[in-house]
Amino acid sequence: MSLIAEYKAHTEERLKEGNLPPLPLTAEQTAQLVELLKANPVEEAEYLLELFKNRINPGVDDAAYVKAAFLNDIVQGQVSCTVISKLDAIDILGKMMGGFNVSPLIEALKIDEVAEAAATQLKNTILVYDAFNDVKDLMDAGNTKAKEVIESWANAQWFTNKPELSKEIKLTVYKIPGETNTDDLSPATVAFTRSDIPLHATAMLQSRMENPLETMEDLKKKGNPLAYVGDVVGTGSSRKSGINSVQWHMGRDIPGVPNKRTGGVVIGSIIAPIFFNTAEDSGCLPIEAPVDELETGDEIVVKPYDGVIEKDGKVVSEFTLTPNTLTDEIRAGGRIPLIIGKGLTAKAREALGLEASDMFIAPEQPADNNKGYTQAQKMVGKACGLPGVKPGMYVEPIATTVGSQDTTGPMTRDEIKELAALSFGADMVMQSFCHTAAYPKPSDIILRHTLPEFINSRGGVTLKPGDGIIHSWLNRLCLPDTVGTGGDSHTRFPIGISFPAGSGLIAFAGVTGMMPLTMPQSVLVKFKGEMQPGITLRDLVNAIPYQAIKDGLLTVEKKGKKNIFAGKIIEIQGLPDLKVEQAFELSDASAERSAAACAIQLDKEPIIEYLSSNIALIEKMIDEGYEDARTLQRRADKMKEWIANPELLEPDSDAEYAATIEIDLNEIKEPILACPNDPDDVATLSEILADKKRPTKIDEVFVGSCMTNIGLFRALGEVLKGEGVAPAKLWVAPPTKMDEAQLTEEGYYSIFAAAGARIEIPGCSLCMGNQARVNENAVVFSTSTRNFDNRLGKGAQVYLGSAEVAAVSALLGRLPSVEEYMKIVPQKITAENKDGVYRYLNFHKVSEDQLTNLVHS
Repeated sequence: MSLIAEYKAHTEERLKEGNLPPLPLTAEQTAQLVELLKANPVEEAEYLLELFKNRINPGVDDAAYVKAAFLNDIVQGQVSCTVISKLDAIDILGKMMGGFNVSPLIEALKIDEVAEAAATQLKNTILVYDAFNDVKDLMDAGNTKAKEVIESWANAQWFTNKPELSKEIKLTVYKIPGETNTDDLSPATVAFTRSDIPLHATAMLQSRMENPLETMEDLKKKGNPLAYVGDVVGTGSSRKSGINSVQWHMGRDIPGVPNKRTGGVVIGSIIAPIFFNTAEDSGCLPIEAPVDELETGDEIVVKPYDGVIEKDGKVVSEFTLTPNTLTDEIRAGGRIPLIIGKGLTAKAREALGLEASDMFIAPEQPADNNKGYTQAQKMVGKACGLPGVKPGMYVEPIATTVGSQDTTGPMTRDEIKELAALSFGADMVMQSFCHTAAYPKPSDIILRHTLPEFINSRGGVTLKPGDGIIHSWLNRLCLPDTVGTGGDSHTRFPIGISFPAGSGLIAFAGVTGMMPLTMPQSVLVKFKGEMQPGITLRDLVNAIPYQAIKDGLLTVEKKGKKNIFAGKIIEIQGLPDLKVEQAFELSDASAERSAAACAIQLDKEPIIEYLSSNIALIEKMIDEGYEDARTLQRRADKMKEWIANPELLEPDSDAEYAATIEIDLNEIKEPILACPNDPDDVATLSEILADKKRPTKIDEVFVGSCMTNIGLFRALGEVLKGEGVAPAKLWVAPPTKMDEAQLTEEGYYSIFAAAGARIEIPGCSLCMGNQARVNENAVVFSTSTRNFDNRLGKGAQVYLGSAEVAAVSALLGRLPSVEEYMKIVPQKITAENKDGVYRYLNFHKVSEDQLTNLVHS
């Protein structure tokens, strides 16, 4: 079948799937298209030109390489095309954003016939990177058009040529009352479709309401773009794919970029901070404003500069547009292109000997309050070459460690291609395959074969399917007191600090080695006293929202919700002797608080032990052939350097916090759980049992996720040992293959089997909700991270808590009473075996053969 017939058939199939546009052309298809365009005459010329101009991905996509090479041949006179002239070729090259199109445009500056047109296109191209030097060299050699390009960049014409944000935006409201989490916008059950934005967008809100897409289409008949409106918008993870879906339905096309849109408006009384930032990065306008007076179908006028929303000519909501640079971000097409473009302008002005540009709005910086810095403020300051960074300051810290996981990896890959990057600037970029490990779909298998080479060729590190959860690995690659980010909301380092982000910002951080950040305020969580018998780290996780509710700083109700943690950094003190694995249980859960980040004050000793273990692991990974070996060795060497001179940043005594929450460990005397289906809805075990509205029979129990470590699986095994088949259906999924190997060696897998457990390979399993699922409407006890509606299973009611409570619940088939729990657990996990149960993997303390057994796959 010819390309024309094949692609037309594919187009028809996509239309039948849900009025979807066809997929972009592959490199092979693009090569076939080029041959058709070389013919004389060109068959179906108008159709083929449309494919060539608008159905090929830009940047450094393989298909873009074929496209750019053909266009370059036309410009250089090496081939002729009856339907694409040299000037047409320059115009098409100019819409390829950057990457493979840049060199042909620079070469065209030397050809009088097309130099003017090439200069015009380069003036509006910002993804040029080192090719800037090629243009400068031409300028220095006397090329006048090259000089025009440098002068244009210096004058920021790439920015001023774009329209300003409108003073008035007429919209039709599409309101989702209550809370929209990103599972609503981007369901985990169809995570494998996320890189196919139009297809993935068909799932938006389908589990939340009836006929959401049809409702949107009806509202569009009013003739206005839609605004996504909600009380609380964007909690959870998968934020970039959520924004992609919103923009697909409510944004506008990007010329020359297939199957992706930009623009759109999101209005929420509260917008989750990472979702807000991802909207900024993507060119979507996020506005935090009261939405009580807005309902679906309302026609409104948003006046961003005036900070008002009008309905029927009356002001119904007021807001302050923040950050103050947001208007520049929207004009530039997003925060990321603004940063890149500003960097190009600065570089051009330096080359011309000009002072810094005043073209852009300068970020508002807070006045110095003459107070000290918190631990987190010092960490970010160190990454910026400053003693500290106060809340409200805009900075661009070095991103030392960057993580990407497999359900967002394809989007990150596409964003890297669009950024036209062939290498990483970040010191460590790691890609995992943990969210799709157990039950891969055909698209996941293809990803496993293609993504590693893409990441490794740019200097990144890739794990293998079955290695385990990204966080359990990425944490082992972290350096103390450094800043990082990851494309998963649970990228919350137990040492150093991380600010999770959408896949666009992950690509940007990986490529440039820095990330934009408006420094959040910090909330201090201070523990005191002694942990009581039977109390676990997971109970302390839930004690944080429990105490915040008591203090009036957090509410469960979504309308008018109060959440002191939202958008702030949680800084934890009072537990300095925690093992780093334990500390991660606390930092991990900051995602459920909608916090921007988490920092934990630990002593040097547990960090030295952890890094020593990780050095052994990393060097064994190199022996086992993990790539990129140079990147891994560089990280191990930096860990050795820190151990040789172990210094940790500490908060100043006069540092200021948005709030201080004190938790007395002496007062926590029973387990604390998160109740169905809200991680903020926390209660003690006795309070739950006293509430007749709470379910107590447990159908299924899941022990797994990034919230677990090897000690918790030993605890599970000890409770289950000798008790026969558990009444509740039991799921077990260790976080890493090293945990799996060690637990097998110690005989715990035989205990799990005797209890009737369904044992999953290391990875996310039920937690992500995109692979195995619990039965519909099941009542579940889980050690996983979050319990939003329908995440673990349709209609499931999910409690979140410790592995110890999970074990007893599995054993009883119901929630235990406090008395039962306090009787069973101490009988099983005794003073004599406790240290052995809660023992962590120290790779530097095992033999070479043992280490090989743990890491080899």
